[in-house]
Amino acid sequence: MRAERAGAEGPADTPTDLSSHDLQACVAMMRGGSRTFFAASRLLPPRVRAGAIALYAFCRVADDLVDMPGGGEASVAVLRDRLDRIYAGTPLDVVEDHALSLLVQETGLPRHLLDALIEGFAWDAQARLYETIEDVHAYGARVAGSVGAMMSWVMGARQPQTLARACELGVAMQLTNIARDVGEDARNARLYLPRQWLREAGVDVEAWLQDPVFTPGISRVVERLLAEADRLYKRSTAGIGELPADCRAAILAASLIYGEIGHQLRREGGDSVNHRTVVSTPRKLMLLASAWTQAGWLRAQAVPLEPLAAIAYLVDGCSPHDGAGASRAGAGFPNRGIPQRVEWVFDLLERREHARLKRGSSKVEVTPLH
Repeated sequence: MRAERAGAEGPADTPTDLSSHDLQACVAMMRGGSRTFFAASRLLPPRVRAGAIALYAFCRVADDLVDMPGGGEASVAVLRDRLDRIYAGTPLDVVEDHALSLLVQETGLPRHLLDALIEGFAWDAQARLYETIEDVHAYGARVAGSVGAMMSWVMGARQPQTLARACELGVAMQLTNIARDVGEDARNARLYLPRQWLREAGVDVEAWLQDPVFTPGISRVVERLLAEADRLYKRSTAGIGELPADCRAAILAASLIYGEIGHQLRREGGDSVNHRTVVSTPRKLMLLASAWTQAGWLRAQAVPLEPLAAIAYLVDGCSPHDGAGASRAGAGFPNRGIPQRVEWVFDLLERREHARLKRGSSKVEVTPLH
């Protein structure tokens, strides 16, 4: 986590500084999820990196739970119960819940942001239809905008305009994901492209879902969605300039790398039906270096922009909670020093990975969010 930690077991007498080895062990456990997240997280300062990974871990495991066979609404109900326990300070004895509970204790992370994320998972379980781009914005606000706001909160950037830009960056990334995964989603009977746009492009939606092929109409809709993502990436840049100086490079890197997925998809003719676009490692490294050099030049927006309608409620809900985390830090947990609490969390992470390997599983438990 970013600073304070608490736990129910682990060494209690000898303080131990969190080593880079401990952090890398956690990163290695989750590397099978989002490569973009981990590429960008390398630029986060240590005070934020562990908390970001803990948040990421819960989001990924929650997404897996809903997507697993027989998941659906029952899994959503389980997740809501787990959140109840986390916010009561009595998490289930699983590493991601312990880690998130500690983060909540430390930062006062507003619950409605996590509720929004789980609501987005519920929409997937319900096979919700997305008629307009505003409907897609609403979905993106829940499954990605909420994560952007939570990351901003963990970094300590809690002004409404900063949270709004963080949410919009999350939505932009989700639009990029949707544009990249058109074929894969269709083959799983999912469609996130605005149906109104598809009809305007001459696509018979139901017939296309039965036989998803790349057509000029699909190409036009994908390009239109990428253009909307680009608009939101541009809006979000001012918010990156409002983050703590030591966090800007990591978030700018994530923005540049995700944006590059869209650029690469365009170079490939916009065909995300027959293959999945990836950004090469050399290109990612170049973008990471570019983010590092550009981050110091970013400046906040002189006149705050009105937030995207779909994310306004996420921002508004954060206002009553600002500053609440410090008074609750460590509440309900044994009185242990910060280094010992950190060590306890990472010990749990390593034990979980050892157990997974012992079961002979070849699948990392965390997968990319939709």
